[in-house]
Amino acid sequence: MSNYDRFPKTKVVGYENAAVTGYTDIFCKLKEEMQTAKVLCMDAYPGVDDSVLLEQIRQQLDPDVLIDMHDVWKEEETLYEQLKYYLTDDRVFAHMYYGELMDFIDEQRLAKAKKTVQEAEGSVVVYGFGAALVHPGDVLCYLDMARWEITLRYRDGMPNYQCTNYKEDSLKKIKRGYYVEWRVADKHKMTIFDRVDYFIDTNDTDHPKMVSGKALREGLCQVANQPFRTVPYFDPGVWGGQWMKKVCNLDPEADNYAWSFDGVPEENALHLDFGNAVMEIPCMDLVLRHPKELLGPQVYARFGAEFPIRFDFLDTMGGQNLSLQVHPVTEYIHRQFGMAYTQDESYYMLDAGEDACVYLGLKENVDREEMLEELRRANRGECLFDAEKYVNKIPAKKHDHFLIPAGTIHCSGKNAMVLEISATPYNFTFKLWDWARVGLDGLPRPVHIDHGEKVIQWDRTTPWVMDNLVDAFQTIESNEHYTEEHTGLHELEFLESRRYWIEDQVQIDNRNNVNMLNLIEGDHCMIESTDGSFAPFTVHYAETFIVPAQCHGYKIVNDTKDRIGVIRAYVRSPKAE
Repeated sequence: MSNYDRFPKTKVVGYENAAVTGYTDIFCKLKEEMQTAKVLCMDAYPGVDDSVLLEQIRQQLDPDVLIDMHDVWKEEETLYEQLKYYLTDDRVFAHMYYGELMDFIDEQRLAKAKKTVQEAEGSVVVYGFGAALVHPGDVLCYLDMARWEITLRYRDGMPNYQCTNYKEDSLKKIKRGYYVEWRVADKHKMTIFDRVDYFIDTNDTDHPKMVSGKALREGLCQVANQPFRTVPYFDPGVWGGQWMKKVCNLDPEADNYAWSFDGVPEENALHLDFGNAVMEIPCMDLVLRHPKELLGPQVYARFGAEFPIRFDFLDTMGGQNLSLQVHPVTEYIHRQFGMAYTQDESYYMLDAGEDACVYLGLKENVDREEMLEELRRANRGECLFDAEKYVNKIPAKKHDHFLIPAGTIHCSGKNAMVLEISATPYNFTFKLWDWARVGLDGLPRPVHIDHGEKVIQWDRTTPWVMDNLVDAFQTIESNEHYTEEHTGLHELEFLESRRYWIEDQVQIDNRNNVNMLNLIEGDHCMIESTDGSFAPFTVHYAETFIVPAQCHGYKIVNDTKDRIGVIRAYVRSPKAE
């Protein structure tokens, strides 16, 4: 059995046993508050099970007036017309929405709701997404949840907010969440975050948990000042493999696991341990509330309150090839989708079978039009695309590193275990060929040749690829304690990666810059502060962890008898390294 921790948590010091659990105790506490407060405002993230919460409010609080935000929002048809340009007809891609929550509110209904609250003589509860727009609340609660849980609910049939799209393709629901709902929800949440009296974790509808706003905010402050892990999640796929089942302690009876997101603050959650309960909250709450402490001043100045680094796993061990794909160059993603930066990435091989390979870059003298026509014919089912005729197929072994700047055609082959190190702008992957497969939902997987042909860098052919993108290792320092190597990424990419082979310990100067790391070899290691500002932090094999910029220096300590390996990624400084 592996010692990989699937449910990492951070203990919140000073607020032990501060949580209240279960609807009965939570609403008992809120009822006490309403003895001296007229208006209870319960704002909520889109995805919370409103029907369950509204029923609990009616049964346990029985307010004289109950305002449901569904009655304050614009009608579904109006929202559709308003958003159709942003959402597009595509299953996956849309235009980023940078508006405000008020864009979706019916101003006349809002005015009526405000008047109702103002004129009410008894107790009032305002509930739902955007409730604080009606009234700030004499007591303000926020019902929060993680994006992964929302994604699972979409797959199970939950509609988007103020929609009846129960049976719509889940990819389109997720698209609406990512490009629109989650954006405006996060923006709205931060306008009220500092004055929330109680946060309620609604990820498990049957077992909610609540802590005071003060306790949760202090918990986030503590996380921002020490190494931590996000809560990983795992998902099957048509090409998925078997490696993560054993290493990550997953269900051995599952068909496969394809992806793991372990170190994606935009998607992952945090577990805050209050002793008597563990609160699950979006890691984005940390990013949005403590961006400077987490990211550092230079990264924050460049990216704002966004976490620009992502580590994830792609498991094809005993599985199949990934889709042949390409990511948009910066100019294209900005012009076409409203994103500020693109998905540069790399494949670090955590493990590899004897026949493992990576498809990367084009062969010499490829006829562009011939290749595109063959891709289109293949995706119409008229032939099978001969990838090896056009794309380099490069053997891969454990600890190889393949660099993939945007615009480079690529994919991992079967029997590979990839640690993907990349920038974080969601899933901007233009699939070109998916080996004639359908998805687990039985539908053809989305292919975007029309986008892809506009961003493929046709001059990235075999000599350039081999010189620039394959195992571009360079030793930085080597001594009796450790060896440090530059491993990438390519100079076209804004991320830098370093690999450390550690005999006993290495000290890292993170230069006030957030670091993301993974233990790529060895049973475990310790992360220790150089100034005593945080307690020692244990990391196990294959676990991704984050060291905030606020931790100005740290040591990676090997207390085992064998050499260990760690890979570290960070945003390059504009100054020379």
